[in-house]
Amino acid sequence: MKKSLILICIVAVTIALVYALVHFIGVKGFAFAMALNFLLMACVLVFTEALKSDFNSSYFKEKTWEKKGKIYESLGINIFRKLLVGIGWEKLNKKSKPVEKNAKALTYLHHRTKQDELGHLIILLIVLGFTIYVAWKFGILQSLWLLMLNIVLNLYPIFLQRYNRPRLERVIQLSKRRL
Repeated sequence: MKKSLILICIVAVTIALVYALVHFIGVKGFAFAMALNFLLMACVLVFTEALKSDFNSSYFKEKTWEKKGKIYESLGINIFRKLLVGIGWEKLNKKSKPVEKNAKALTYLHHRTKQDELGHLIILLIVLGFTIYVAWKFGILQSLWLLMLNIVLNLYPIFLQRYNRPRLERVIQLSKRRL
């Protein structure tokens, strides 16, 4: 009951903040697209942390069509990974969440890939809704910032989590065999 109330409060605060953003900035342009994405990232992070789920859904399991990440490689995931290294995101991320080389730390990292993927999926869907609304109401050109930032800030991070998770699973299995 307490957890449900907390999650409902987080959603209510998020809706209020998005409403304020729409009211004060409007729904068109780069500033709105960037602010919406980062506002939702903060709110969804709080939501997924409060959720405290094991994320055991079959959604998080590797699908046969993913072909061990080949589909993501063909969509440019390695270029995206190099971009993250180039802008310093990987260094910043590893500094805040260092990866140890033991099964417990790898299992935690595996859990975080699911949590991060769920967060980006929620944001992707919300921003997609805004993108469709802006395209319908103001024209496709007015929605391009929302679309482009949604791809870079949400779709590719989802691809990255889905690309990395099976590799992490194999490393975890190997580390457990050594014990």
